Amino acid sequence: MSALVDLVARGTVVNRHSSWSRSLVDVEVWKEAIAALVAGDLTMLGLWGEVAAVHMALSQGSAVAILSLPCPEGVYPSVGRTHPPALRLERAIRDLYGLVPEGLPDTRPWLDHGNWEKSFPPGAGSATLEHLPYAFLPVEGESLHQIAVGPVHAGIIEPGHFRITANGETVVRLEQRLGYTHKGIEALMTGATLDKAAKLAGRVSGDSTVAYAWAFAMAVESAIQLQVPTRAIWLRALMAELERLANHLGDIGAICNDAAFTLLHAHFGALRERVLRASDVAFGHRLMRDRVVPGGVSTELGPAGLAAIIAVVGEIRRQMPRLVETYENTASLQDRTVGTGVALPTLVQQYGAGGYIGRASGRSFDARRIFEYAPYERVVFEVPVLAEGDVDARVWIRIREVEQSLSLIDQILVQMPDGSLRAEIVSPNRASEGMAIVEGFRGDVMVWLRIGVGGSIERCHLRDPSWFQWPLVEAAAEGNIVADFPLCNKSFNCSYSGHDL
Repeated sequence: MSALVDLVARGTVVNRHSSWSRSLVDVEVWKEAIAALVAGDLTMLGLWGEVAAVHMALSQGSAVAILSLPCPEGVYPSVGRTHPPALRLERAIRDLYGLVPEGLPDTRPWLDHGNWEKSFPPGAGSATLEHLPYAFLPVEGESLHQIAVGPVHAGIIEPGHFRITANGETVVRLEQRLGYTHKGIEALMTGATLDKAAKLAGRVSGDSTVAYAWAFAMAVESAIQLQVPTRAIWLRALMAELERLANHLGDIGAICNDAAFTLLHAHFGALRERVLRASDVAFGHRLMRDRVVPGGVSTELGPAGLAAIIAVVGEIRRQMPRLVETYENTASLQDRTVGTGVALPTLVQQYGAGGYIGRASGRSFDARRIFEYAPYERVVFEVPVLAEGDVDARVWIRIREVEQSLSLIDQILVQMPDGSLRAEIVSPNRASEGMAIVEGFRGDVMVWLRIGVGGSIERCHLRDPSWFQWPLVEAAAEGNIVADFPLCNKSFNCSYSGHDL
């Protein structure tokens, strides 16, 4: 019996929960789960709370389960005390729900910047926290100095504060402060209809609207045991691969731009724009927002859209080889990217970091392959993996994933059947819960929800892959020169918005 199965079996399994088990456990089992995380036997997929309980999603290989610990007194044993990936998640839980992780070594607020008019639980009571200056880690050593970057940046990006401690030009420590973009999406979802909640899910992170909408829809469909039309499933995958293409192409160009090579930025940016325009022709929106809905999809793929997708796939295939050759053979680029911003495989494994960050550091996790959700069990693709973990490796993973997405689009267009686009949703007559994981371009997006009688959302948690990626930026920046911090940061391209719900 696996460690995860044993932990679930020692609790009380919750009925009406799919696709994986959720078990109510006591403090002893909770602590044993923490010990298994520390030992590396389990990987944390998520950690979130509600008014009187805390939930932890765990994986062991392809097995997934949720452990739930009731917190009638508002306290629970801290996971982050011995397992650092949980630190920021527990700080967020405290900000949002007032649950206190006993033994948490860092009790500073994470999402709450002292400006909220409401306190926990969301929408109830008045805020009591004082607006005090954020206590960044102190500078120790006569030769050290600090450089503040943000929260407002020169580019058109969301706010985030980076506090760099440097010895001359060498980064000794990087500390982040995020939480400037808190939108209260999870609070807004409480009590919302499925259609309204689906729209909110698609607006968590603008560059991942398909991934979030798909994960939310799958969680709903699992909860209410809804069968989705086959054509809709294939159209979802088509949209997801177009989204992956656009973002990877844009990222490759942006990384080159931060290495002062604007030529590739322009060419890759043009290809990204072609994908966005093709998506618009195919599905009526450049980002395909609100096209994936519970029960299926809202838009059909017509002849003009099909032609646009085929054309852009052909254009990328024609241009990519010479662009990749330029990247590979430009010494000034290689000098900036090779060996810069290394994310150590041990840390990547500990944090369960997915996407191009994990795969560039030897972690082969890809939700499409691990969980084989439809229609990915019907197509052939590779999961590229490298071991170097530097900026260059993260560029190459993106390049290889572009190639794989082009192949996947070909296969999807060939195999996609005719049929209806959306199944009718009947309001459930009893509460149910669902969970889903979808591979977005950054990594795995997780959604867990509880649907009440009548079909409204009682609780929904959305977990962006950036929760386990942002801390790695801090580690990867150490030992590099200050001038390479923007390059390192861009190669990670973590989400500010998706991190802040």
